[in-house]
Amino acid sequence: MSDRFRVWYDYERDCNAKTMTMLESVPRQRRAEPDYPRACAKFAHMVAARWMWLHRLGGIDDRPETRDWVPGDGTVDEIRPHVQRVEAAWSEYLSGVSDDQLARSLEWVGPDGTRRRWAIEELLVQVFGHAWYHRGQIATLVADLGGQAIDTDYIFWSRPEVVG
Repeated sequence: MSDRFRVWYDYERDCNAKTMTMLESVPRQRRAEPDYPRACAKFAHMVAARWMWLHRLGGIDDRPETRDWVPGDGTVDEIRPHVQRVEAAWSEYLSGVSDDQLARSLEWVGPDGTRRRWAIEELLVQVFGHAWYHRGQIATLVADLGGQAIDTDYIFWSRPEVVG
């Protein structure tokens, strides 16, 4: 299972690059419309979630201020260095994760002050699913703004074997 999470993260990094390309494809004159900052904020939220979970796992020292963290005006250029930093830190963390570690639990205190416990494997499934969910929202907003939505479905990245 640990190898699967490493492959999925390679896929997610590819999707992050495609998401930035999508956001940058929105015509400049449409970026003042409310849906553009919403799309950028969804991307920043995805990065913040990854960052926060990695902090809880002990893979990065600092954490974003909030779960809806958006730097400055929330532009792609402002988010990009955080994406690169979080991606590098997650790649390093996942490179050392074993199947035995995935079976362990993580305890943390949520934003509401409640103490929680969850298996690390379940946590990683959530983080991946969370990104898939928000990328779909971003693609819809980008298309509605006249930008180019890029299909980030796993099947297009994984490229199943053609047999006929």
